[in-house]
Amino acid sequence: MDLSRKREHCTLIANFGGPRDLSEVGEFLETLLTDRDVVRTRLPTFLNTALFRWIARRRSKKIAHDYALIGGRSPIYADTESVADQLRSLINGEVVTFHRYLPATHPEFIDRLSRIQADVIDVFPMIPQFTHATTGSIAGWMKRYLPDRVARKLSWVKSYPDHPAFVRAYKGAIESAFQRFAIDPADALLLFSAHGIPQSFLKGGDPYPSECERSYNAVKAFFPRCATLLAYQSKFGPGEWLRPYTSEVAEEIIRYAGDRRNVLFIPISFTSDHIETLFEVEMGYLATVVQKGLNAIRVDALNLSPAWIEAIPQILSVKERYPTEALIRLK
Repeated sequence: MDLSRKREHCTLIANFGGPRDLSEVGEFLETLLTDRDVVRTRLPTFLNTALFRWIARRRSKKIAHDYALIGGRSPIYADTESVADQLRSLINGEVVTFHRYLPATHPEFIDRLSRIQADVIDVFPMIPQFTHATTGSIAGWMKRYLPDRVARKLSWVKSYPDHPAFVRAYKGAIESAFQRFAIDPADALLLFSAHGIPQSFLKGGDPYPSECERSYNAVKAFFPRCATLLAYQSKFGPGEWLRPYTSEVAEEIIRYAGDRRNVLFIPISFTSDHIETLFEVEMGYLATVVQKGLNAIRVDALNLSPAWIEAIPQILSVKERYPTEALIRLK
């Protein structure tokens, strides 16, 4: 072995992925719904896969219509690639991207990561709060599909719900909305909306609700003149999910806003705008609030904001890291 050969530094930016055009909606939805970390049943794997492939096929036409209303694609793929491009000037070494629910990208990803000459691969999930249904699922995929010698190199930033750099980035996004729409903070309700998960997921000790609370408390502390509330959106299927539901809060917004006339929706669990913000919030919840006679504003996710790009290397510098196995939900 040539011990003198140069070793590369590698950073892996991991995200959900989203359809890059309408032709990818069906495969994206099928890959998502057949992920047993996301949709959990007691069915044997072969029955579970068959059932949710059928459900995905049935839902894909409607979901494709929703994507058509936001431009015919999800921006999350292009935004993740753009984040990586900008990080290459801030971080030494290779920057590689992974898109969990875009299987067409996976073979090239595996090949590229397998050829990286690095002893450690730093993994940065574009998901601030840990749950086994998101970051845990990504870690499980890595364990299943990467060569063992590569999977062993992964060093994970598990989450960063109240890291000062992440908090500052969302603080800036809210302040920009105040300035853009000339809103007095004393006349605003900040409705922090996080993606929900089923209550049943908490039986295994999933830390997601507490991490969402940490993000909420850290950001709202900068806005003492505002009313604030944390709610959860995107419920799918039967059963109880984390409450309160954003949909129900929107219907009862007068009770929460009081005499405040402005409601700002803050996507606190999202770093990239995609269908949950651009369609569900923008075309759903905002319309409901407006019907109640209030002014409704969707605060942009962090996307490509300079504050967010600058935050990522700071978050990557944290000393607490995790091996892949530590992030995988025990079956």
